[in-house]
Amino acid sequence: MDIDKLRQELEADEGKVHAIYLDHLNLPTFGIGHLVLDSDPEYGQPVGTPVSEERVNSCFESDIQGTITDCKNLFDNFDDLPEEAQLILSNMMYNLGYTRLSKFSKLRASISIMDFTESANQMYDSKWRTQVPNRAERLINRMKALGA
Repeated sequence: MDIDKLRQELEADEGKVHAIYLDHLNLPTFGIGHLVLDSDPEYGQPVGTPVSEERVNSCFESDIQGTITDCKNLFDNFDDLPEEAQLILSNMMYNLGYTRLSKFSKLRASISIMDFTESANQMYDSKWRTQVPNRAERLINRMKALGA
């Protein structure tokens, strides 16, 4: 999978912020949607604390590797999927995290048989679609195109 493509996509969806801010759940975040962890040096720092480009990039690299590992753990056939499906699922994993994406059992079942039309239907039939409507619509349409 082309990590640069994924990075561009995630930067467009998540934004890239060089300071700590509160995300939509009021959790401290910075960079390309990096949730501040208690193991991060930024933990406990106030909103607005600057974060360097190097730190943003380092966290992204770590986060994206974790995302790909999580995708491979959740989707047994991840490496056999078309790159476009890998990008879509990686974007969803980055956005939702393993625990929430793992609850999409019908999506996982349709991905396991490479039924991308049904995968798009399952993505559409979720609360996630209303939480990030623009992102969801774009990813659903891309998944639908794989099934055409």
